[in-house]
Amino acid sequence: MDAQVVKSSSPPSHVGIHVMRAAIRLLAVFVVFLGSLFVWFMMPTNTYSQIWRLQIRQKTNSSTYLGSEGSNIVMFTFPILFLALLGCVFLHLGKKLNDYKVESSSSNGTKNRFAVWKKPMLVKGPLGIVSGIELAFFIMFIALLIWSFSTYLHNSFANITPKSAAKNHEKIWESKLDSAALRLGLVGNICLAFLFFPVARGSSILALFGLTSEGSIKYHIWLGHLVMLLFTAHGLCYVIYWAATGQISEMVQWDKTGISNIAGELSLLFGLIMWVTAIPRIRRKIFELFFYTHYLYILFMIFFILHVGMSYSCIMLPGFYLFLVDRFLRFLQSGTRARLICSRVLPCETLELNFAKSPGLKYNPTSVMFINVPSISKMQWHPFTVTSNSSLEPEKISVVIKAEGSWTKKLYQMVSTPSPTDRIEVAVEGPYGPDSTHFLRHDTLVMVSGGSGITPFISIIRELLLMSTALKCRVPKVVLICAFKSSLDLTMLDLILPMSSTSIDMSNLELQIEAYVTTETEPKTDGSKPLRAIWFKPLATDAPISPILGKNHWLCLALIIASSFIMFLILIGIITRYYIYPIDHNSNAIFANWLRSVLNMLAICAAISSTASAVVFWNKKRNAMQNKQIQNMEGPAPMGTPESLFYNADRELESLPQQSLAQATNVHYGGRPDLKKMILEFKGLSVGVLVSGPKKLRHEVATICSSGLVENVHFESISFSW
Repeated sequence: MDAQVVKSSSPPSHVGIHVMRAAIRLLAVFVVFLGSLFVWFMMPTNTYSQIWRLQIRQKTNSSTYLGSEGSNIVMFTFPILFLALLGCVFLHLGKKLNDYKVESSSSNGTKNRFAVWKKPMLVKGPLGIVSGIELAFFIMFIALLIWSFSTYLHNSFANITPKSAAKNHEKIWESKLDSAALRLGLVGNICLAFLFFPVARGSSILALFGLTSEGSIKYHIWLGHLVMLLFTAHGLCYVIYWAATGQISEMVQWDKTGISNIAGELSLLFGLIMWVTAIPRIRRKIFELFFYTHYLYILFMIFFILHVGMSYSCIMLPGFYLFLVDRFLRFLQSGTRARLICSRVLPCETLELNFAKSPGLKYNPTSVMFINVPSISKMQWHPFTVTSNSSLEPEKISVVIKAEGSWTKKLYQMVSTPSPTDRIEVAVEGPYGPDSTHFLRHDTLVMVSGGSGITPFISIIRELLLMSTALKCRVPKVVLICAFKSSLDLTMLDLILPMSSTSIDMSNLELQIEAYVTTETEPKTDGSKPLRAIWFKPLATDAPISPILGKNHWLCLALIIASSFIMFLILIGIITRYYIYPIDHNSNAIFANWLRSVLNMLAICAAISSTASAVVFWNKKRNAMQNKQIQNMEGPAPMGTPESLFYNADRELESLPQQSLAQATNVHYGGRPDLKKMILEFKGLSVGVLVSGPKKLRHEVATICSSGLVENVHFESISFSW
């Protein structure tokens, strides 16, 4: 299939935007990002410590406004924040490109050069499903850690001699242990510098590299293990060193101008609590314990900064700074109660919640929205797949929730009772999702799901319906292979069509659904009513879900990042020049280190909260009239209870979309799909294989795709197992 573009030719403005985006990505990736990595690579060397750092400090530390922090801000903080700004501009320009494309990786007989690197290289093991690109970067990162630690040790051990050890009343091995303990902490800080990037949900840096936060959680897990492993070894080595040298009292020292040992021990303690409760078995069985203890990251970071001082903390500051911006924006968005319109209740203990949204809120398929129901838990937030389409359903956004845990079961019981409440108070964050719809470039899409794993594929099918109907665009053939435990679960297929689906034309979409019911040999006919529509009566204060930063989201985010960082520099410059400098004159030997750190943390919080609040308030005021119009609109008249297409469906279907969907569906009872045989049938085509569901299913599909038996396969695992 040749690549098809909806618009026959791109306007000159679009060509210019493409050129600008290419230039920005070139600058961001090959200059700023690789330059920052080069600095990390050179840090352990004598060239950096004895030449570069001294020269930079001579120019920056003499400043009465930035003091000792100046060099690290210039070397580590500024480049990454500049990278985030470039990412914002890059993504904003991308929103202007409305020429939807369906690209084929096999166009003109050429193969995607990176296809082999995107295939799963590791399937089973502690890292989970890992592609070739991920494995290569993981190996390079581990090599960076080994290089840093070995170079640090080599350079420091060269200065340890029997004479130097005797001068400190130590043995040689004790001096080396002291040096090794310090270097373990330095290497651990490299991991800490990257730890918070994957959990910034609205990150422009992740989107710049084609990543999403929900798809990058595994990187956060990997980095978290490395951070705690290195910091634990760092702390244990110091305890052994102090015990061996008779300095055990150092454990309770809080040095005024140097390193605070107590603060480091408290930071390590909070980190260990998070580490233990994040063990997969504990996280799955006692999720609430894991969830609440993970808030200890606040104390972990506060005491870490108090431990090492603000100057050294500037090395890991960029990732944490961007996370704080993202976290505060989420806090501002969650303060508004969402306008919940209605719900579809399925007998398989599944809900579809439908919220009002502003027409300006746009998102892509497989996006995720976080939901909080205060009446169940004021602190717990849970991610759910957005199944609606922002263009097909411009005034509504929907999520599907399967009652599988204690929180979701309470919500299902609350909605599905015979006399449900008229209103449910709900707060939301998001939606968050990919910046582009990359799956459109394939000839065939094979989507494999198990149970509630079908939900991200609902959003993809609705997107393809829009592309094939409204935009008259050729779309890939779609094969949905879904496995369910019981015939009740078949009703989840009804969610493929929106509640109001009469205007949908499915004739242009080549859709094939193979549904498997694994625990039953024949359909049940108990006469129960499978679907129920519940309509709520929201309050006037409940607002439609809107983009927290408006239509120009990325430009507003760039404004917040730039203005807050400038404000931080101004605040800390004033504090340093008129309060700290008159006391210590940049000597770092008089002014309390912990107080300097506290003042810096307060300045960061004040800068981020004030600038972000101002931008959000300005955007809310600007869109207040539009939201008021949406709230004052009368909701649609309550519809009758919809009927199921697949459960007790012994009736004549009146809707053409329902007929098309039923005709495209084959239901199999009493067995599991032969995935290997089915996927091998698509040999030789440009095949996108997407899998969502239980871990065992994802591993099975990944093994098939990595076997080499299928040509030109593009594998992607969609997992929301947080």
